[in-house]
Amino acid sequence: MLTGLHIAVLGGDARQLEVIRKLTELDAKVTLIGFEQLDSGFTSASKELIADASFEDLDAILLPVPGTNIEGVVDTIFSNEKVVLTKEILDSTPEHCTIYSGISNSYLDGIIAASNRKLVKLFERDDVAIYNSIPTVEGTIMMVIQHTEYTIHNSKVAVLGLGRTGMSVARTFHSLGAKVKVGARRSEHIARIVEMGLEAFEFKNIEESLKDVDVVINTVPTLIVTASVISKLQPHALIIDLASKPGGTDFRYAEKRGIKALLAPGLPGIVAPKTAGQIIGNVLTQLLRDDLEKRKEQP
Repeated sequence: MLTGLHIAVLGGDARQLEVIRKLTELDAKVTLIGFEQLDSGFTSASKELIADASFEDLDAILLPVPGTNIEGVVDTIFSNEKVVLTKEILDSTPEHCTIYSGISNSYLDGIIAASNRKLVKLFERDDVAIYNSIPTVEGTIMMVIQHTEYTIHNSKVAVLGLGRTGMSVARTFHSLGAKVKVGARRSEHIARIVEMGLEAFEFKNIEESLKDVDVVINTVPTLIVTASVISKLQPHALIIDLASKPGGTDFRYAEKRGIKALLAPGLPGIVAPKTAGQIIGNVLTQLLRDDLEKRKEQP
């Protein structure tokens, strides 16, 4: 149980609803900020505007998966209020208050450091990322089916990156009968690709390796599908970029060349928000329990 913990949930999408449900079921005191248009009844949670909210007794602040933008603004699809997380807000919280976010950026890192609070980036955890790769893969399959005129079976698919998402994507498309090749930079990843029975290539050979593929699926969050790479692709090729914004693709040049390129971060929240929210909620509540136990043990 989370009895005695006060948690503020700042904005978010449908995934947050599952997290809120989990927190209230475990008897946490929950304050919702950026949810005044939410119709779902969480009778044990209170809704407040950020201008009216008090942060002085919070044990935790939960941000959406993207965290904030570079100006501190939090996504709020259930509100017209502009919700901004500032250093002043963090300074008003107790010293033990922990901020939870999916990912971070320079703005969020900066105010966390300046206020000397703890930030937990949930999507840097292996368990969250691996569980989350399941709805990501399903969403990717959906997008490939929607935006191509050929079957996945027997198509040529290139996956860029063999991280937690890349591995799941490569394995699943291979099991669907696609001819999968995977690009990586690290030698141990190349070895793992070969061990998986897939074709491996190094990023330094990316232009040659992608020139005959039907689908490119990128998971690398830096520019890797450059204009030069795109210029070598077949005209019918489809690019799906799963990396966090702004992705790893030169979308401007892809449009100029007539190559369909889709930026698709946050697929779990689109195709399976309930499952994605449960994944976050299960891990978050365990972390909150652990923090609560540690505080009880302190003299």
